[in-house]
Amino acid sequence: MALQAEIALEHTLAEFLRARRELTDPEEVGIPDFGRRRVKGLRREELAMLAGVSIDYYTRLEQGRDRHPSAQVQQALGRALRLDGDALAYMASLASPPTPGNRDPEDCECVRPGLERIVDALVGQPATISGPRVDVLAANSMATALNPHWRRGSNLLHGLLLFPESRSLFPDWSKVVDDCVAGFRATLGDNLDDPRLTALVGELSLKSEAFRERWARHDVRRKTTGEVRFDHPLVGEMTLGFEALQVGGCENQTLTVYSAPPGSEDERALRLLGASL
Repeated sequence: MALQAEIALEHTLAEFLRARRELTDPEEVGIPDFGRRRVKGLRREELAMLAGVSIDYYTRLEQGRDRHPSAQVQQALGRALRLDGDALAYMASLASPPTPGNRDPEDCECVRPGLERIVDALVGQPATISGPRVDVLAANSMATALNPHWRRGSNLLHGLLLFPESRSLFPDWSKVVDDCVAGFRATLGDNLDDPRLTALVGELSLKSEAFRERWARHDVRRKTTGEVRFDHPLVGEMTLGFEALQVGGCENQTLTVYSAPPGSEDERALRLLGASL
C-alpha cells in the first residue's frame, strides 16, 4: 500500500512541475551558470520569474497546496519549461478538477470485431491494437512472429522491460524504452486514479530500473510515426516504419502497423519472416 501511495503521488501536478524544473537547463532558458549552483535545473524562484508568477504562488503549486492553476498560468509555465504540445496537454489533465462521467478504461478493453478482421487481413504487415494500459488487445500473426510479446493478453511495457530477449530484438533498446515510457505517460489522460494503471506502474517501478529512471523524468511524448530497428533471430536486422493511429470511437485504443519500403532489403526480410509462419 505504501508503494501504491507513493506511485499515485507521481500523478500530481506538483510532481510533474518539480521533475520538469529539475530537468530544465538554466542556460537554455537564458539564465547564466556562474558555477555556484547547488540544485539540479532551475531554482523555484527562477522558474517563477520566467513564468511571471510570484515565488509564493509557484511554491504552493509545487507543494500541492494549489492544484488547479488557470490556463494562462499553465501556458506561462509551459513556455518557461519549454514544454511541447503533448506535455502541455498532460499538464492540463493534471491541473483540471476531476470531472464525473469520464470514460472508464474498461470500456476500451474490447476491440470491435470489424477491427480485428482488419488487423488479421493485413497479411505481411505486423499490426497490433493496444489499450489504455498498453495491453495488447489484438495482434496478427506477423506481429507475434516479429515479437513474441506482441500477442493478445500481453503488455507492451512488460514485454519490453522485463524480458532480457527484448534487448537483443531491439538494437536501440534504450531509445525504444524512452519513447514507450514517454508515450505511455502521454496516454494516461483523465484515468490517473485507475487502480490497474497504478498497479502496473508500481510493478514496473519495482522490477525495472530503466522504467524507474524514465518514469521519474515525467517525459511526455506521443510518437505516431517513426522507424524501429529489429535484430530478429530468424531473419536478421531490418528497419520497419510504423504508423500509430487512434481508433475512432475509442480514443484510448491505438492501432499500430509496421511496414517496409517496397523492394527494399527490409521488405525482403519481412517477407521471409511471413514465409516462416
